[in-house]
Amino acid sequence: MQAIETLDIQDWQPGVNPTVSQQAILALEQGKVLHLPGLSFPMQESENIFYSPQWLSGKRKNISLEGSEVRGATAPPETLAQLGSMIGRYTKRSSSLINSLFPGYMHHLNQARTSFRPSEVENSSLSWKKDDSRLHVDAFPSRPTHGERILRVFTNVNPSGIARIWRVGEPFEAAAQHFLPHISRPVPGSAKLLHLFKITKRPRSEYDHIMLQLHDLMKADAGYQKNVPQQEVDFAPGSTWICFSDQVLHAAMSGQFMFEQTFHLPISALYHPELSPLRVLERLKGHRLTA
Repeated sequence: MQAIETLDIQDWQPGVNPTVSQQAILALEQGKVLHLPGLSFPMQESENIFYSPQWLSGKRKNISLEGSEVRGATAPPETLAQLGSMIGRYTKRSSSLINSLFPGYMHHLNQARTSFRPSEVENSSLSWKKDDSRLHVDAFPSRPTHGERILRVFTNVNPSGIARIWRVGEPFEAAAQHFLPHISRPVPGSAKLLHLFKITKRPRSEYDHIMLQLHDLMKADAGYQKNVPQQEVDFAPGSTWICFSDQVLHAAMSGQFMFEQTFHLPISALYHPELSPLRVLERLKGHRLTA
């Protein structure tokens, strides 16, 4: 399966004809990356000062807007407000894009964090679990999803013509079939204990346990990283891409200056829920993985 689906869209609130919309829906839910090479996010001239990692507080690799609060940046109040306005503008545009392309998602999207990443991709000093230059699917130890989808919009705004380079791996089901034999059932009672001690925001389901194991086993397996079918993709400045990051095997290899918007979406809002990681894993395991 080709991992990339290219769409000729140059507006954040596009008037999409039904044929293009159906093409985008099926490609996205099959686990492809939607590439919109002509969709740029224009920075205002006064925002050029943010083309520098100097604004990072040092505690995070990105600057994020959560609600009305700017996190991960160190700057005077007026500069923080300007950062918040810039990132908030990306929030609005990415929301308009998703609502236009996928109208069935519109009333079910849970808007999560919006981020600006001014630093270069750098993974050499990280532990292997945090090394995003290794192919992985997104799963987070403290935030169980119970099958809820992780939908992300990315835009490269590099002013120097430098691409954001990803590697994209094999289809999710093939990866699951490879690693599932090495994943045991969770220890009885462990989910409740982790939640009781506030290690997780809610108890993990078996689905969350499997996804975390997939994330870790995938990153730890050097042979798999080297030999699995994959392709390198260059996302040029002025381009946008969309994917379900809990389904697409991806690795960020290089690049600097990018916006990212995260949404959460219940399986019930999908056009093809049978293609979701939860339903694929349940079919492979032969039983329900959430309560």
